[in-house]
Amino acid sequence: MVYLNGEYLPLEEAKIPVLDRGFIFGDGVYEVIPVYDRRPFRLAEHLRRLQHSLDGIRLANPLTEAEWSECITHIAEAAETEDQGIYLQVTRGPAPRDHAFPKVVRQTVFIMSTPLTTPPRELVEQGVSAVTAVDNRWLRCDIKAIALLPNVLLRQLAVDAGCAETILLRDGFLTEGAASNVFVVRDGVILAPPKSNLMLPGITYDVVLEIAANQGFAHAVRQVSEAELRGAEEIWLTSSTKEVTAVTRLDGRPVADGRPGPLFWKMHAAYQAFKQTVMRAA
Repeated sequence: MVYLNGEYLPLEEAKIPVLDRGFIFGDGVYEVIPVYDRRPFRLAEHLRRLQHSLDGIRLANPLTEAEWSECITHIAEAAETEDQGIYLQVTRGPAPRDHAFPKVVRQTVFIMSTPLTTPPRELVEQGVSAVTAVDNRWLRCDIKAIALLPNVLLRQLAVDAGCAETILLRDGFLTEGAASNVFVVRDGVILAPPKSNLMLPGITYDVVLEIAANQGFAHAVRQVSEAELRGAEEIWLTSSTKEVTAVTRLDGRPVADGRPGPLFWKMHAAYQAFKQTVMRAA
């Protein structure tokens, strides 16, 4: 079951006009909300991020927070799995093809659920490989725009190389991954690039920093240079599906000794405890 413009219906019956601006121009935004035991995690924070994206493209929010909550909860309860990823998308709706905004906007609202898959134990123990690339995306990466072609092309570089992710560099500094946030450990300190227009403000990113503070792990939010990335003791990818995953090879070379590092294992254990005691109790 999915939600489309006020209706709950089977996915195969959901249809939109071919002149929807999301289809024609990629004129819309999206959000992904992890759900544990059918309960959305930090729904208010995700809806604030959605509002930020809508504001960024000058599109009015079509639903109130209570309406979003009702729709998302309905979809989560109707899904087959307990743990899910709720995907929602808002476009500027159907209109004659013209770059300028239509005078009358009829937003298209779509919500669906997919099973939430997290890293298997083998991947956690071995870590993953990543490649680097120049971050050639636009300058509003903080907006979760549905026009993700640059991310798609950058992510495909990793797929072509048999890797899990592409880590992006802009003007000599780390920004994020094509589909994740990135943390670096240097001299025993967890380093996180600061939130800006050049990266997506990840909810899992926030969780990792909260855990670091609560556990007393040394950490800092500041710019991370390419040299610091390449000479890192540890590199982590974070997202709702990757959770916290260690990168053990970068551009074909091992990161440190090529195994997940000691700080990763502490963070992994703390994250799993947080997941059980907080995320599942949301």
